[in-house]
Amino acid sequence: MPSVVHKHFLKAVINSLLQERPHLFSKDRVRALFVILQTPVFLTQSSYTVLAHVLRNITALTNGDHQLLVSWFRVLEVSRLRMLVGIIIQFITVRQFPPPDRSLPPLSKSKWWIPTATRVLAILYASNTSGQPPLLHYTEFYNHALDHLDLMGEYKLWQVPDKPDSFSFCQYPFILSIVAKRHILTKDAEQQMILTARRSLVAKVARHQPPQIDIFFLNIQVRRNYLVEDSLKEIATKKRDLKKKLKVTFEGEPGLDMGGLTKEWFMLLIKQIFKPENKMFVYHPTKRLYWFSMSQEVYSLACPHLHVLPRLTFPLPPSAPPTGKLLSPPVVPAYEHVAVGVAKVPSLDDFGEIMPEVAHGLQELLKYEGDVEEDMCLTFQVSLEEFGLPRTFNLKEQGDCLPVTNENREEFVRLYLDWILNTAIYEQFRAFYLGFHTVCASNALIMLRPEEVEMLVCGSPRLDLNELRKVVDYDGYTPDHPTIKWFWEVVSEMPVGQQKLFLLFTTGSDRIPVGGMGEMMFKISCWKGYTHMLPQAHTCFNQLVLPPYTSKEVLKNKLYIALANAEGFGLE
Repeated sequence: MPSVVHKHFLKAVINSLLQERPHLFSKDRVRALFVILQTPVFLTQSSYTVLAHVLRNITALTNGDHQLLVSWFRVLEVSRLRMLVGIIIQFITVRQFPPPDRSLPPLSKSKWWIPTATRVLAILYASNTSGQPPLLHYTEFYNHALDHLDLMGEYKLWQVPDKPDSFSFCQYPFILSIVAKRHILTKDAEQQMILTARRSLVAKVARHQPPQIDIFFLNIQVRRNYLVEDSLKEIATKKRDLKKKLKVTFEGEPGLDMGGLTKEWFMLLIKQIFKPENKMFVYHPTKRLYWFSMSQEVYSLACPHLHVLPRLTFPLPPSAPPTGKLLSPPVVPAYEHVAVGVAKVPSLDDFGEIMPEVAHGLQELLKYEGDVEEDMCLTFQVSLEEFGLPRTFNLKEQGDCLPVTNENREEFVRLYLDWILNTAIYEQFRAFYLGFHTVCASNALIMLRPEEVEMLVCGSPRLDLNELRKVVDYDGYTPDHPTIKWFWEVVSEMPVGQQKLFLLFTTGSDRIPVGGMGEMMFKISCWKGYTHMLPQAHTCFNQLVLPPYTSKEVLKNKLYIALANAEGFGLE
């Protein structure tokens, strides 16, 4: 509509907000603010002064009125809710990074804008997550412009206990992107590494011992033929150094660890730990993921040394149980007797992400219309097969004598799910939990959602080689060289499995960084005079050495042979 209509509307809003004693029925003020906030006029920057006062009036409402707004926002159309979220995120961005034309009020007079808008966004976020499924994906609440803030300044402000009224975006972590949270976690870890190394240095000086450069690193020396045993022993004897920067040496092999040896150590260690004969993890082929073994004997041996596991790319399922358990609670309790890693009993759908066949059987039990006790002959004793051996457990005291009936089958399913995800693997997961938090101890973990932990551990699931192509650096080639054109054609035509193997071959990992492939460093170098040679990779530098081949078909054959030779090292 014409701008004159916008001006009349905005003027009417201001006049209404300025009324000291408006003649309104109960809850009409809440309704009015609910309606006004949805006006598309606030999409324009010229209306921000009025929008700021609307937002302040919303934050000034009582808790009961906020709950009312939460329920009302929940029944909005998805497109309208998305528009509201976009308006407020844009408002925060423009106030945080103001335009040069000075069209906004001075910052000294509008410092309250950003905290007020963020609190209203928190109401929208609470509404979005109040039901299942959420109307918007949680990433739609990210404000990516905040990635460019002084994030550690925000984090430190959040950590100051004597300023409880100060505002920090870390108080509202839903607004910070996974890239921002990763930055905070990384910097916090680096600072902890520096503090640990400094303490080692001070201790050396106090004992009048000459300091050596090695005190600044966690030095792991292993033999290839005894990789797991040596790694566990090294970690067990160097627990105080776990927060230092890692350096790996393979015994009898010269060379400095510039990152490549550490990558190789991780990859080899992962393969060894997840082998069935070690009985630490059970592989479920239907969902292609690992879950904890119920074997107490193995974990009683490995428990003190599991600090290594959190640094591995553990293949978690996409739903909440495993990652939710890692954040339950997000900070290690001060007392040992407090339970850790206990997740709430999940739905059968979530459980199906780990054991789909068992989940299907439980669903059939709940839906069965006949006599459960007579027809199924089940008791509150369950059996599960691991590594070819059956294991039997009672879900309740004397469960083997208690039949499952139509009346108690829901209790049976609930106890079974709790047993699988909590009780049966409690000691095993507790070791994993404590290991994770020993290495990754940071208050920043409180800011993470379970899905974000999974992404930080496993990397981004989005494989887009076009993003990698945009950031590649060429040495001896140009983007228009025939070999380079053929190369990208061959790689883009590969199935996803081969593309992951290509990433593993060139970078030492088939995982994609959290920020996507556009954040990767990648280099393609020319190998002149060796057109008969296979492509070579230097994983510690993310570098591919590519001879100038005579045709696309030759390049394709050579590349696939190189990947096939490397396949035994990586993906299975």
